[in-house]
Amino acid sequence: MTDRPDNPFLAIGLKLCAVVLFVVMGAFIKAASVEVPPGQAVFFRSFCALPVIILWLASRRELKTGLRTQNVREHVFRGIIGSTAMGLSFAGLAILPLSEVKAIQYAVPIFVVILAAIFLGETIRKVRLTAVFMGLLGVLIILWPRLSVTTGDADPKLALGALLVLGGSFCAAAAQVMVRRMVAHEHPAAIVFWFSIFASLMGLLSLPFGWVVPSVAVMGYLVGAGLVGGLGQIFGTNAYRFGDASIVAPFDYASILFALAIGYVFFAEVPTPQMIVGSANVITAGVLIIFREHQLRLQRGKARQHVTKYG
Repeated sequence: MTDRPDNPFLAIGLKLCAVVLFVVMGAFIKAASVEVPPGQAVFFRSFCALPVIILWLASRRELKTGLRTQNVREHVFRGIIGSTAMGLSFAGLAILPLSEVKAIQYAVPIFVVILAAIFLGETIRKVRLTAVFMGLLGVLIILWPRLSVTTGDADPKLALGALLVLGGSFCAAAAQVMVRRMVAHEHPAAIVFWFSIFASLMGLLSLPFGWVVPSVAVMGYLVGAGLVGGLGQIFGTNAYRFGDASIVAPFDYASILFALAIGYVFFAEVPTPQMIVGSANVITAGVLIIFREHQLRLQRGKARQHVTKYG
């Protein structure tokens, strides 16, 4: 097994590129949502990413690996859950500000910890338990203005948007937990490729439920979302080839800065104080989880070395 090239500055640069591309993708989907329903957006996002993914796999000589799978049923389930997450998030993007959607999506790592404990039997100790409570509190702070009925100011449409994004975040976490199980016997290239295939099919199944013929501009947004999303996947995947997850993963949270800037410039969106405070809580919790995962990985590595040396 060859050693992974260690280049943390390149890893961070690739991760930031991925973060920017995914925020731009979200902006494209939000702009397209004026005309097209979420299912149609899911199809274009997934299908138009396929050429980018295929070219990437071919350049790495992994195209055959990407087509080979040992368990089609797992890919189908992951495709259903992942495309549901995408559809719910896209529906929420049509309603809520871009930065608020990104802030709620920061709950994904929190949900991953909870679901991994339930379905994978992973232990939640003090640090991660604290992070989970901090993260959930942050999400509650973000959602409270949308869901509060005590003041009488809650907008039902905005409340629906918040719940849609939260549901999408939960489904995204479930998909990540599935991937944790799949990587034990499936190549990452196969996971990426087949998800795009099945997500495209899931999006296509929504055809009878109100697809429209988009304008030229909106068609450009849809195709652009797929291409940019595919590039974002590639940049994000390659970032972890050059740097440890504990270095790379925290830069996911830079997306809030780009989302705030794009939302303000292109959609005239101004963040609320609750969104900023809640985001800070969730980001702190997410970084705490990343740090703890890094510590546990180091401990497991030392334990393996001890067994190898003295076992």
